[in-house]
Amino acid sequence: MNWDQIAGNWKQLSGRVQQKWGKLTNDDLERIKGSEKEFAGKIQERYGLSKEEAENQLKEWQRNL
Repeated sequence: MNWDQIAGNWKQLSGRVQQKWGKLTNDDLERIKGSEKEFAGKIQERYGLSKEEAENQLKEWQRNL
C-alpha cells in the first residue's frame, strides 16, 4: 500500500497503528492523518528512537499492510 492509499484509508488504519504503537495518542493520530513524515516523527518522539529506526519501523509496517 502506498502513502496515498494509507492517507485515504487513515481512519480505518488508525486502529492498526494504535495496536502497533500504543503510545501514540488520538491527538497524534489526528495530527498524522496519513502523512509519512509526521508519522515517523511521532514514532521517533514517543518511543525515543532515532529517525532512521522510526522510518525503518514505519516501512516494515507499510510492507505488512
